[in-house]
Order: sequence, then C-alpha cells, then structure tokens
Amino acid sequence: MDIDGRALKQREIVHPSKLPNTIHPVLRRVYEARNIQSINDLDYRLAHLPSPWLFSNIHAVVELLAEALTQDWQILIVADFDADGATSCAVAVRALKLMGASQVNYLVPNRFIHGYGLTSTIVAEAIKENKPDLIITVDNGIASIEGVRVAKESGIHVLITDHHLPGENLPDTETIINPNLPNDPFPSKCLAGVGVIFYVMLALRSHLRDQGWFTPQNREEPNLAQLLDLVALGTVADVASLDKVNRTLVSQGLSRIQKNYSCAGIQALISCASRSFENITSMDLGFSLGPRLNAAGRLEDMRLGIECLLTDSLKEAQQYANRLNTLNYERRKIEAAMQDQAVAYLEDLNFSDRENLPLGYCLFNETWHQGVIGLLASRVKEQVYRPVIVFAPDEKPERLKGSARSIPGLHIRDALDRVATEYPGLLDSFGGHAMAAGLSLKKENLIPFQESFLAVLKSQLNEEHLKQVVLSDGTIDNWDLNLAEAIHAGGPWGQGFPEPLFDGVFWLESFQTVGKDHLKLALSSLDKQKQLCGIIFRYIPPDWFQPKIKINLVYRLSVNVYKYFRSVQLTIEYVTQV
Repeated sequence: MDIDGRALKQREIVHPSKLPNTIHPVLRRVYEARNIQSINDLDYRLAHLPSPWLFSNIHAVVELLAEALTQDWQILIVADFDADGATSCAVAVRALKLMGASQVNYLVPNRFIHGYGLTSTIVAEAIKENKPDLIITVDNGIASIEGVRVAKESGIHVLITDHHLPGENLPDTETIINPNLPNDPFPSKCLAGVGVIFYVMLALRSHLRDQGWFTPQNREEPNLAQLLDLVALGTVADVASLDKVNRTLVSQGLSRIQKNYSCAGIQALISCASRSFENITSMDLGFSLGPRLNAAGRLEDMRLGIECLLTDSLKEAQQYANRLNTLNYERRKIEAAMQDQAVAYLEDLNFSDRENLPLGYCLFNETWHQGVIGLLASRVKEQVYRPVIVFAPDEKPERLKGSARSIPGLHIRDALDRVATEYPGLLDSFGGHAMAAGLSLKKENLIPFQESFLAVLKSQLNEEHLKQVVLSDGTIDNWDLNLAEAIHAGGPWGQGFPEPLFDGVFWLESFQTVGKDHLKLALSSLDKQKQLCGIIFRYIPPDWFQPKIKINLVYRLSVNVYKYFRSVQLTIEYVTQV
C-alpha cells in the first residue's frame, strides 16, 4: 500500500518475546517489533549499565585525570559547537569541579573562524589564553592529528573523548576514549559525546574512591546521577541511536527532569519552549530544547549555550535561554529562506518528476549561511529521499563548507572516503557518521566533486534503496487514554527505537486551521461508533481534502494535555484519500 507517495509496510516480529502479559497487548506488539525479548530489555536502572572499565585506554585516562587533580593542573575542555558538545562540556566542567578540580575552563571553536575540532589554531589560542596543563576534548578530537601533535610539542597533555568514527590514522596519544575505536570492547557503539565523557567521569570517581581521594580531604563524593539531565539532552539532540545503554541514560535523565531535579539551564529552556517539566518527553528534548541550544553554535557562539547549562542561577539561566530562543527564531527564518531557494532550484531540475530524480544532490548558494546548511540538507533529504549535500561559502573565499545527510543504505562518511580515495585532491577534509557528515573543499572543485559523488552513488545505490518505506505498527481499534498513556510512558522513543506509528482508515468529519498552518481534525471510526481528534502539523490541505470523506492515516497515538485535562489525540504524519 502507498500513502502520500511512500510505501506503507507493517513492522515484522521476527521472534516472539517473553514479555509479561501485564503489558498492554498493543505495546507488547510494539516492543516485539523492536526486538525487545524480555523485561530485562526494558529495565533502565543505572545498576544495569555496562562498566566504564570496559573502554580501551580507560586506566591510562583515569590515572592522567587523577594526576591532574592531585597536582592541581590547569584543565581546559575543548568542546564541539553543537548541543552534544555543549552538554558534554557542561558535564565535564561540573563533574571535575564536583571531584575537587579548582582550575577548569573551557574553549569552544567558532565554526566560522576555527572550524571543527582541536586544530593547531585552537591549541595556539588555548596556550595564549589559558596556558593549560591538560586539554580534554569532548565530542571531538578523533581526527585532530595535527592539533594533538602541536599540543604535545608544547608540553600539554591531551585526553580525547569522542564518539565519531575514527579514520585510518589516529592522533598520537594513548589517552583516547571512543567506543568506536577498532576492537574497543565497550558493548555500546552508539554513545553520544556526552555519554562518553559521562562514562569517563564515572570511572574517575571510582578510581578516586579506591585511592581514598574523598576521605582524607573530607570531600563529599559526588552523585554523578545529577548530571543525567544533561546526558539525556545531549544524547537525544545528537540523534544518537537509542540502544539499551542510551535508553537507560535518557530514561534516567528524563526522570530527573520530570521530578524538577534538572539544572537551571534545562529548566529555563523548558520554560522558553512552553513545555512543562512534568510531561517532558524525549521528543521535547530533540525538537524543542535541542534546537534552541544548537542555535547558539549555528548563528553566534556556543559559549552562550554552555553558560546556560553551567549557571546555578535560574535568573541567569532564563536570560541565557531567552537569548537562545531569539537565536532559534532567527535560525528558523534563515532556514526557511534557504529552503525556499533550494526547493525552487530543485523544481528547475524537474523536482516534481519523482520517477526520474537523480541519485543525490549537491546544492550551493553564495548567500547561504554556514550554520544552517545541516538543517537544510535534512529538510531537502526528507522531500526528495536522496542523499543531499548542501554547501555554503567558507570564511576563505576560495573554499566551501558542506553538510551531508543520507538515507538508509548509504553510509555517507564511507561514501566521502571513497571519493577521497578514488578522486584524490577533491576533498580537503571530511568526517562524520553513517547518516550525517561534514566536509570542506575548494570552490573550484565543486563540480568535479559533484560528478565523482554521483559516480560513487551509482555504484552503491539501487532501486530498492530509493523507495521510501514507512513502517507501521499496524492498526488498532481501541484508541483509549490508557493505551496512549502506556505508549507515552513506554519509551524513551527516538532514533533506533522509534515511537510507534499506526495506520488506519477514518471518516473525516470536519477540520479547522489552528496556528499558522496546522489542521485540527474531527474524525470518526469507520463504523461511526467512536469519535477522535487529530492534528496535522504544517499541512496545507489539497483540493480533495474535504469533510465527509474517507482518509487513510499514519499517526502516533498521543496524549493531549490542556489545562491539566488529558485526552487521546492522533498526531498525523501522513494522509491520503481512500
């Protein structure tokens, strides 16, 4: 079956589970389709997390950090300029101070000046401004070969904590923590940068405890669980796959936020997003709080976001959050203008002829903002369901910065690596994951790169890869509040552990526009025995969309909260006429 131009398929249950019958049968079916085999897979107690001592190099790392504390070294955190980097930085600074470090500062590269990671320029700036004895990278560093070399030559110790995929060559240091290092025994390969640094701090606390660090100095041993609100936000905002480890970290962090135990910065971001801490979900972290935090790094300076997460003053946090909210509004306006330009460009390329779209797109405009090209690439990819790379001018007029987004079936970083190998000299730098990557090249190489990129796509993508499939958890016939509440509480949902989607045919009784471009729907079941409410966000109804017709919907079963009254609502993702 097709719906809204996409193939609709029901999720398969490969192995029936041993879940207890006390779980709602619909939710049980949802879990089984996500390969949940037993109640242990849903046990998110911290005691069930794998040990931090499983990481390669962890013993050398904690000994280095312990020396930094005992010798009162000047410690500098070098963070990435996105939400994962900001939360990672906040976790590192807060945890080190809780464990007795007295000299901890941070530095965030400016994406428009320094570029990404621990570059030699950043090391030079760090020496000039901070004179660190130890540099700790968070959410970056695995590709910083030159930066590590310059730091070590300057007598600075370097600890790299990262989660990005390593290249063929690694920085010259034994103190690297990354679950994706070759043969690293840590069982989860999905940790975000904030999860990696949190684990490092767990190991450090354990080491300090064994060394008697807390007892003679009459220091209070910190409860690092107080940092899990930051870990949850960074993990979800970075779209990390929610395997068991990440689900545990996010579940625990959400629980703290819901009980109003979160830091002042997260409380302020929740307020700016017009959310309530009692009902906060992983979706809110990803689509409401994360973008506000990311806006600082995209348009201005991520120090604004980090300071929001570091302050313990709710008044100060609210001031930072208000500024982040304004930046996010500006980011949305810039992105909307860029998207209009991109769509117009695609239409010139016969974008409407979906049967003959190219295998991928490389888009460039001299006026596009470097901080928003990743979001634009995501939006265009959603429209055309093809790998997309969006370029913007670099600060150096002869260079371009690019952001890539991919589809299942194409590992975008590996595709860029193949371009670099088969067409040497086209790329200046690149890095990333399976679904997202960043790159830079000379402007004169844009057209040759586009041609070589399409050649690589031709060798790796087939017709099956290019068919967008919407996976449904089937139909339901009892849309009651108990089920909606069970699904709401059954997460955390997110990347790799998607919130359930259901499909079905309904009567459209009436609809009205709410907000700028959202539709509120009055629906009824086919037998007219049950009435339901639905909402479609950012939807302009076509001519056929009229009351008293049958429509096929793919939807999420949500809980709508209005003035403390809770009711069932269908949040509609796709709609087509029957």
